[in-house]
Amino acid sequence: MVKLTLQGLFTFRHLQPCQRQTLKTSALLSQKIRRNGVISYAKPESVGPRATEGRDRCRKLSPMAFLQVHHVTTYSYRQPVGFGQHRLMFRPRDSYDQRLLLSELSIFPATRDLFWVHDVFNNCIAVAEFDQTADRLRFETRIILDHTPQHELHFRTDGPACTWPFSYDEEDLPDLTPYLVRQYPDDDGVTQAWARRFINPNGPTHTTTLLESMTHAIRADFKYIRRGNPGTQTPEMTLCSLSGTCRDYALLMIEAVRSLGFASRFVTGYIYVPDRDTGEVLGGGATHAWVQVFLPGAGWVEFDPTNGIVGNRDLIRVGVTRTPYQAIPLWGTHTGSRMDSLGLDVQVNVTTLDPADIPALTPSPAPRSP
Repeated sequence: MVKLTLQGLFTFRHLQPCQRQTLKTSALLSQKIRRNGVISYAKPESVGPRATEGRDRCRKLSPMAFLQVHHVTTYSYRQPVGFGQHRLMFRPRDSYDQRLLLSELSIFPATRDLFWVHDVFNNCIAVAEFDQTADRLRFETRIILDHTPQHELHFRTDGPACTWPFSYDEEDLPDLTPYLVRQYPDDDGVTQAWARRFINPNGPTHTTTLLESMTHAIRADFKYIRRGNPGTQTPEMTLCSLSGTCRDYALLMIEAVRSLGFASRFVTGYIYVPDRDTGEVLGGGATHAWVQVFLPGAGWVEFDPTNGIVGNRDLIRVGVTRTPYQAIPLWGTHTGSRMDSLGLDVQVNVTTLDPADIPALTPSPAPRSP
């Protein structure tokens, strides 16, 4: 049996004979339709613009955008193989700044069973089980959500937390402690030394300045690469090579800020790459990864070191975890030899939609056998 895990882009880890996949879920479910192997979830109400009154006034928010994510993962094999259980993390987390409106999932071959669970971080996980063999395994998902981006760094941080160092409240500390613990040894202090470059040696260090400077430094000083080899590289490897993927950069920043006493966690999701941007936005065309840091008074604040983004602009949250290993978008197993695998193909497209087009959308046809 062979086991592979799809991590973000085309990164996977071998454990035993296995393989991966990709799913789609939905929030605000009020209708479930099953047609020709397609499962569709939709909220049966109009999707017109909604008022922003009552939203968090601590943040400056711009008008919402309607975003569509089309994600297809296909595995190919030399001969028909059997499939074990597959688990998929693709359903966006609902919040005041992103609301899921529609979700569709198509799987080929057809599943014997499909059900949903919440993991320890309250991420929504789809679990697919099979009783057929095939020489191809395909997961196709489509989601539509409204997204209210935060364009400016505008946090309402509690007074003592405005400057570094600070201490978390005793009431919050038990819940934040797991996100304060570093996961990788730093015996030579390389990661911590790099993190302390962003501390002001001549006076108070403003918390937001420190975090924003670190985010932009990774974007400016490191070379983004697409990598197909397994796993996420260590922070020390990223610092030595000055290169990595979005997952590598997220892990580096998590370990760096934890060395300074910040609670932080790993985020997996998608990034919208708008045509209007003149600069290159990295991480598009696949799943994306970034960081959340907990700031008293502001809560979990997002930092994307791959693109130098502070706040949620263009970012679609799907899952949050303590470590990158827990945020694998798709994983599972297949029977047979590892040599049976011919590889995988991943396609992710994130586009905007006109509100008038959303009610007219219908479930996508089920993928057919090639």
